[in-house]
This record gives sequence, structure tokens and C-alpha cells, in this order.
Amino acid sequence: MRPFIYETAATPTAALHAALGGQAPSDLGPSSLQSPIHLLAGGTTLIDLMKLDVMRPTTVIDINALEKAGLGRIEAQRDGLRLGALVRMGDAADHPAIKRDFPLISQSLQQAASPQLRNMASLGGNVLQRTRCTYFRDTSYQECNKRNPGSGCAAMQGFNRSHAVLGVSNSCIATYPGDFAQALIALDASVEIAGPRGNRAIPFAALHLPPGDRPDVETTLRPGEMITSFFVPSGPWTRRSLYLKVRDRQSYEFALASAAVALALDNATIQEARIALGGVATVPWRASDAEAALNGNQLNDETRRAAAEAAFAGAQPREHNGFKVALGKRTLMQALAQAAAMEI
Repeated sequence: MRPFIYETAATPTAALHAALGGQAPSDLGPSSLQSPIHLLAGGTTLIDLMKLDVMRPTTVIDINALEKAGLGRIEAQRDGLRLGALVRMGDAADHPAIKRDFPLISQSLQQAASPQLRNMASLGGNVLQRTRCTYFRDTSYQECNKRNPGSGCAAMQGFNRSHAVLGVSNSCIATYPGDFAQALIALDASVEIAGPRGNRAIPFAALHLPPGDRPDVETTLRPGEMITSFFVPSGPWTRRSLYLKVRDRQSYEFALASAAVALALDNATIQEARIALGGVATVPWRASDAEAALNGNQLNDETRRAAAEAAFAGAQPREHNGFKVALGKRTLMQALAQAAAMEI
């Protein structure tokens, strides 16, 4: 690990000021892997990548004291659920109101990482975690457009079993690794952001950027900004929701394919379906075409199959990850069947 300056921030204002490093926002480029200043919450991704020499911040700002400023609160109200960015994954997963009214969120967190990591990792940091692509995490590989913009993508012709089939570009096929983000995007969550130019709220779906020709710029966060909270609106679909995750082993493993599903049903007719896919895409992936194939129709084998086909119609598999297309379809079909069978 390279030397760095460690600072602490006791207030949101102090954190934002420190994140700019004394510079004006206009003087800084887009927030990316190469940014010299990074915020530290749980540290379960940042410290790991610093040890691997993938991330090389010159300054690390510890923001854990901001839990007392409201960033560590869980507020379950009639209109929805507000989660502070510093809420720990384990606390949200085990919260009674979340387990009852938003089971998709609880399950997505419960199936992630290990109990020890869930007790440390923050929700804000979780949605910003970096890919587990071997070629990204091993600096002996020079060709990685996320790490070295313009250098190429070694995964294209390398071993790409774990890589994405949706949302890929000619510059990057790295898979977004998280689970919680699929729940947020399926439930139309919004993310609240604080920055030097004031506070703003955006749809969670607008937070992550597909790789395009700049895989190193992963989000729409501006220089000096930080996530403060998430808001998940209540709806007729939130209780009938679940997260199905398929992986090589049953614990402490990332998804090969996953499905976040929420349904509003009138008898067997789907009034509204919410679907997101994990393990198969470069960003948290909302399967809008699959939703359109279901809405207004009876949920049966035929419509479940149609939804699965629509979800993966644009898939671009490579040599070793073609199995993810069939696996992703089966995972989605099974998740839809399980959600329909839920007793709420």
C-alpha cells in the first residue's frame, strides 16, 4: 500500500470541503478511479484495492462520524423507506420493517458478502463498489481501460466466464458485482447527494454509467459529491418482492446471475412488474423489456418465458460466458414464479 494522508470529517460540510482538496469543482475532472481523494466508510472495497495497488489515493477522508448527522438512520414510513448512506448492510438486512415491507432489499443484502463484512460495509459504499474482474484487480495486466484508460481490455480475449453479457462496449465487459443496487433500481429508488453546489436527488437508475469508451468513469457523481441517503417509495409491489441469486457456492460469492423481482398482482394478472438483473451486466440493470412483456398479462409459463427472452434479447456473450444467457433466463423465470407464490 502506498503512503497517503488520513483525515477525519465530523460534519457533512467538512467532508465536502476535504473531498475537494482546496480546489474548485470546475478545476477537477469527473470522479473516477484515478481521483486523488477518496471517502472512507466501511472500507471493504477501498482498502482492499489500495492493498492491491489498484487504487492509489493521496488522501483518504474518514466520514464515519457522519452517522450522527443522520447518515446512519433507517426511517420506515408509510410513503417509503429512507436509508442513510452510512447504514451498515447488516443493520438494514435485519431491520424488521425492511424484512416485512421490502423483502427484496433485505434479501439482496443478506445474500451479499459475509456477516463480518456486512457489519462493516455501508450502503453508500456498497453501491459504489468496483468490479471483481481479474484483469482490473491484478496490476500485472496492463490492458484495463478501467485502470489505465485507453490501454484496452484484456478480458475480451482472456478468460471471461464471470464477465457481463448486457451493457457491454468495445472498451469493457466487466460485470457490476453488487446485489443491493439491483433491489434499488427495481424499486425505482432515488439517491440523495450532497455536494459543493448544494444537494440534489436523482433516480438511482441515473447513478451508474455504462462503460462506453470511458469505463474508468463509473458514476454521475460530480467532484466533491457524496451520497447521503436512498429513498425507496412504497408501492403495491414492494411486499411481493424477492431476490434470487445463483452463484458457484452458497455463501460469500458473487452472482453468476441474479434477479430482483417485485410484482403487483390482481389475482393472476400482472398489474405491474419490476425487474432488475445482476451478475450479467456492466451496471445495475433494469429489464424494462421483460417488464413490458408481463404487464397486463397473466403470469404463466408462457409469459415468464417471454419475459426471459426479452430480458436477454440484446445479450452479447463471449467465449466463456455464453452460459450466462441461459442461466439468466432460468433465474428470472424462477424468481417470477417464486414472487407470484408469496403470501403477503
